[in-house]
Amino acid sequence: MFAFLLRRLVATLPVLIVVALIVFLMTRLAPGDPAAVILGDNASAENVAKVRANLGLDQAMPVQFARWGWKVLQGNLGESYFMKIPVTQLIAQRIEPTVSLAALTLVFTLVLAIPLGVLAAWRHGGWLDRMLMGFSSLGFSIPIFVVGYVLIWLFALKLQWLPVQGYDRIADGLWPWLSHLLLPALALSVIYIALIARVTRASVAEAMTEDYIRTARAKGIGERQVLVRHALANAAVPIVTVIGIGIALLIGGVVVTESVFNIPGLGSLTVDAVLSRDFPLIQGITLFFSVIYVLINLLVDISYLVFDPRIRY
Repeated sequence: MFAFLLRRLVATLPVLIVVALIVFLMTRLAPGDPAAVILGDNASAENVAKVRANLGLDQAMPVQFARWGWKVLQGNLGESYFMKIPVTQLIAQRIEPTVSLAALTLVFTLVLAIPLGVLAAWRHGGWLDRMLMGFSSLGFSIPIFVVGYVLIWLFALKLQWLPVQGYDRIADGLWPWLSHLLLPALALSVIYIALIARVTRASVAEAMTEDYIRTARAKGIGERQVLVRHALANAAVPIVTVIGIGIALLIGGVVVTESVFNIPGLGSLTVDAVLSRDFPLIQGITLFFSVIYVLINLLVDISYLVFDPRIRY
């Protein structure tokens, strides 16, 4: 196990280097100049050149990447061009809303998607199965921001059950914290529930055709145990895999959801950084999300050993 973890951690280093290089090149090659944004539309070319020199943007891109990479290796993601605050400090200030939203979304997804997928597989071809397939198609088709605005109109404006926008920290009270996260978490979980439920249905339906299921039923084992202890347990590997892959959808959805619901998390911070061409902030947040995604995929690989003892690394 230790050797496997060590190999995977070493293998993630080239991935992170490639991600860092791609993000660096995208920020430099994208239209817009941070110096011009800082000084405004009426800035002279001479002043823009001075600001570019102060920011180090007048140097060759390999030199800029090497300097930034060396700082990253030291745990320094740089300083925001506009806020004049270290990027690591900005991430620390904004991480709670994003983690809260992602965690609540995962809870909604796992509580709803897996039981729905199992029941649909159990009643394969029935009305529940058809409803799930229809919901999956709908969930993949409707953009997150559309779902968000519909939920705001219904539950916040029409029924006035929940706040429209904003965020309260968990230290200010459990209900204020939860009430501000319910709508964005529901909006974000729609596509995720559709994905996990569909994969769960397909995996469990395939497992239900295996010989060990017929053997279990022949032994008189109850249908609930057959579904959970035999079918679902043996279908766990593809389900866990798609949960890990779906984290990418979750990260991308956080950016949109936080903007719609005005949540001051890393998603809205990313949007602000892109609009202002704040290169260090864009690079730092993207690299942070990349590290989280790589670590989650590492946990998914480790979980294979738990769900399927036949797997050996």
